[in-house]
Amino acid sequence: MPIPAPFVSRAMDIEKDWIDYNGHLNMAYYNVLFDRCSDEAFERMGMGLDYVKQRRLTIYTAEVHVCYIQELHLDHKVNVSFQLLDHDDKRLRAYQEIRHVDGWLAATSESLSLHVDMSGPKVAPFPADVLAKVEAMRATHAALPMPERAGRSIGIRRKTLEPHSDRR
Repeated sequence: MPIPAPFVSRAMDIEKDWIDYNGHLNMAYYNVLFDRCSDEAFERMGMGLDYVKQRRLTIYTAEVHVCYIQELHLDHKVNVSFQLLDHDDKRLRAYQEIRHVDGWLAATSESLSLHVDMSGPKVAPFPADVLAKVEAMRATHAALPMPERAGRSIGIRRKTLEPHSDRR
């Protein structure tokens, strides 16, 4: 089966219990949507529920950066994409987008995940068969442009005064 570039999840509904007192999707549930898509992509790379149960190996999230672009509401349906940006023998760097089914961008996420041996738990190399699938997805996704929002950092941009300004 060919590897989609980027991987795109099945269409997902916003659940009633996820709506906060402001009337839109609570920030925590954006991560649930990203996670559900990641689970689908990990399954595609051979790291689904059976992998965890049979081999006692799994994926842990080490770091995530989420940008909230546009509010989601109860009646919205979304798709989530997963682009594998990089990997080594124990880690995955991925970029994801939540898009309304009409195409507009709701949120982005960039994550660093660790491959973990549950017997420790401890970070461990991917087995050869799984690493081959990771490498295949990365090779397919390498043809995609680097997402503009990937690699962002958090900070407060300050306006600087011109050197000869009289403003204090």
